[in-house]
Amino acid sequence: MSETTVKIGTRGSRLALSQTGQITERLRAVGGFDAQIVPIKTDGDILTGPLSQMGGTGVFAAELRAAVLDGRVDVAVHSLKDLPTVAVPGLTLAAVPVRADARDALCSRDGLTLTELPQGASVGTGSPRRAAQLLAARPDLRIVDIRGNVDTRLARVPGLPGNAASDPVPGKVGDLDAVVLAAAGLTRIERLDTVTEFLEADVMLPAPGQGALALECRTADVELGGVLGQALAAVDHHDTRLAVTAERGLLARLEAGCSAPVGAFAYRKGSMLFLEAVVNSLDGTRTMRVKKATDGLTTVGATLLGIELAEELLDGGAGDLADLAGSAK
Repeated sequence: MSETTVKIGTRGSRLALSQTGQITERLRAVGGFDAQIVPIKTDGDILTGPLSQMGGTGVFAAELRAAVLDGRVDVAVHSLKDLPTVAVPGLTLAAVPVRADARDALCSRDGLTLTELPQGASVGTGSPRRAAQLLAARPDLRIVDIRGNVDTRLARVPGLPGNAASDPVPGKVGDLDAVVLAAAGLTRIERLDTVTEFLEADVMLPAPGQGALALECRTADVELGGVLGQALAAVDHHDTRLAVTAERGLLARLEAGCSAPVGAFAYRKGSMLFLEAVVNSLDGTRTMRVKKATDGLTTVGATLLGIELAEELLDGGAGDLADLAGSAK
């Protein structure tokens, strides 16, 4: 790491740059150092097609992690839900800042809520988790697989605030009744005015880690106890780290990739950490939902909570609903 400038690596999308800019300002403030944002192009930004067929969440994280290891950058800022659960030797998850809104959000034409969408309405999402939970709530919906950045996805719905007026173009502009996106991402790029309904946990549990950021750096930079390690420790949020540790512990035990329709959300309340999880069949016709709590408010306790809830799901037959590699053990 340079003595004068810390290099912060991120994807080059508008959302990634926005959230990285916000966290970089916090690191500058607490660390007292200069920082430079370095956009890194990842496979997920180049390849086309469904995310689940491109290697899953790792397509966004691998190049960022490589950039930290080879010294191009000192810190990588990930959307935590894009970060694989398998650790990389030489890297440390040094900070998990306070989590933003973890909910999913429906952005629909004419201000319609999920229950108000017409029979057979078309809803866009690139997430099997979202698709399965949408179909569980509304089996009549027509789910359309979509890719692209947040603005591109919002452009698929006619009349949303901020969208340019345009005639519908199938597959590109104004051709869907609604899309589902992460509330945190919409907040970070200031397009929260497009939301017609926030989908609560009883309708749609978010992806593990959704709404949270992950700041990875070289393990040596943390162990040396320098200004970078101290700054990262200062922006780490204990309760958020506990919550996402539980969610990722569940995901790791299930061995569920982004193609598996698994939702999970953990939160601390008083002296307890709660974790709720759902596994759906891809068509939404079958659902398993479980909830568990622990008073072990440590990363070990949170990890064990995730593993125990995963075991409960597997014992209950979750592997019959979705492709979960962990069910083979």
